[in-house]
Amino acid sequence: MDKKAKKRLDLAHHKLQQLRQQLAGAKAQRDEPEEITRLEKEIAELEAEVAKLKSS
Repeated sequence: MDKKAKKRLDLAHHKLQQLRQQLAGAKAQRDEPEEITRLEKEIAELEAEVAKLKSS
């Protein structure tokens, strides 16, 4: 894995951590249900990117 891929992987992990915290907060409040689906979609996309980066 080159430096660029490592950096992208680190950034993706950081972003995933933030999104998971936001998702937990959104689930606790439940005032905007569309926000929960948006966050879940973003998390799934980032997890797919992380898997792709790890496999290369």
